[in-house]
Amino acid sequence: MSEESAVVVTPVLNMHSKPTVEADVVSQAIYGLTVGVLGEQDGWLRIKTPGDSYTGWAESAGLRKLPEGETYAASGRVATVESLRAHLYREASVTRHRPLLTVPFDARLEIVEERAAEDGRWLAARLPDGRRAWVQRGDLSFDPKVKEIPELIELSKRFLGLPYTWGGASSFGYDCSGFTQMLVRRGGVQMPRDAQPQADWERQQKVEKSGLQAGDLLYFGASLKKITHTGFYIGNGEFIHSTTSDSPVIQISRLGDEKWTKLLVGCRRWKQ
Repeated sequence: MSEESAVVVTPVLNMHSKPTVEADVVSQAIYGLTVGVLGEQDGWLRIKTPGDSYTGWAESAGLRKLPEGETYAASGRVATVESLRAHLYREASVTRHRPLLTVPFDARLEIVEERAAEDGRWLAARLPDGRRAWVQRGDLSFDPKVKEIPELIELSKRFLGLPYTWGGASSFGYDCSGFTQMLVRRGGVQMPRDAQPQADWERQQKVEKSGLQAGDLLYFGASLKKITHTGFYIGNGEFIHSTTSDSPVIQISRLGDEKWTKLLVGCRRWKQ
């Protein structure tokens, strides 16, 4: 029997360690993502995200179970949201009504119509819940390319100032490992979700601090087996990361600052 699947119908869906909102958030799944369904309990579904096979409990109201054989945004004309956030509207106008909803960076949409007027500015999407909405072309990409390291650094800086969010894996707020995972994924590689598994990840090689290159991953903690934080090295002694240190936002820090020098326990180079 094949695994059940469901599609996320809320902009950002929290995944909890247990089937209750009182439990901690372990990760998130974003709008339009198809996930595996592993179990069900009292209005909650235990789900598994694709790529990293991360599991957690999510409120079933944020998901639509897919009939066997049905998919969403897996074929046809599919667009990926490139803006940090994109408004979806009931009609091709930003002034007549408020947005139906706002979806995060990397959300995928099925495009079903293109309006010729206004230089094709508006596109119609079939939403995961079956509704139809209009989105502006400038928010989308139809064929996002794998980015090289300089492009990843440029991309990373677009997120500066976004709030640190524990368990966050979207442009509404990332945690440290959610942020590095997103950057590496945009570099064409799927890496583990959490900081410790990322540090243990076999698809990277050890490098010395003196040999760091832009794009390398940095791991902080008491030891390599007790990783508590991670960041993305951008060169010139600086790294970008989502942290609660100083200000709880995505920020650029100096690796030479005493607090980071003391905590740095590993430098790794991943392979594209």
